[in-house]
Amino acid sequence: MFIIGGRAHSIEQIHEVGKLGYPFAEISLYVPEDVEREFDELLRLKTLYGITYIAHYPNEDDAFDAKILEEQFVPRMKRLFDLSGALGITKGTFHFWMDERYVSHEAASRKIELASEMVASARNAGVILCIENLSERYYNFMPMFRYVPDLKMTLDIGHGQLLSKENTSFGFIENCFPWIEHVHVHDNRGGTSPKDDFHLPLGEGAVDYPRIFTLLKEKGYESTMTMEVNLSAMEKTKDAILKSLS
Repeated sequence: MFIIGGRAHSIEQIHEVGKLGYPFAEISLYVPEDVEREFDELLRLKTLYGITYIAHYPNEDDAFDAKILEEQFVPRMKRLFDLSGALGITKGTFHFWMDERYVSHEAASRKIELASEMVASARNAGVILCIENLSERYYNFMPMFRYVPDLKMTLDIGHGQLLSKENTSFGFIENCFPWIEHVHVHDNRGGTSPKDDFHLPLGEGAVDYPRIFTLLKEKGYESTMTMEVNLSAMEKTKDAILKSLS
């Protein structure tokens, strides 16, 4: 069974996701000081709406400079893991760009080591850490999965439509299914840069989402899906997911 929730970028949006009755909200945990300031309110909203949280962690400081990642990004992430644990969060998504068409082999290799360090820290806080696909193909992630056995994956089906003739979700599902722990759902029309990542409601782009959901179901996927669309489009997107599975 797919467990469908909504993306919330702010306290106000957590309210809206809660009011819509979804079982979880995927919330932005970017700056430790901001999370600490909002901590009590985040706990209050969990109780008010009877929801759980999934963490969405910040983008890399510099995808090409492993030294900056080691000195700045990883320490910040460790603080966020501790805050996540205190919020009862058991799953979180992070970005480590591993596409070796753009990221050097040296930087990608160092990122694998840093990912191992972060996964251990997240595990100690009770958080399953999931790497999200951007422009990568499945084989870009395989060295990291082999080196970091507790690492999991967030499959983003909208990102899979970018920089690829065929949506890369199919390759990930066929080759990396044991690692897929979470799914991001939105539509895209293709394109070659972040400006083409429109996060459209399902049915308004080119993503073959019925085939993707059917394949996930056939593989036995039974975990969470976050609708990464505007709040006003969530009900439409949820209906499209459920119709694809009927």
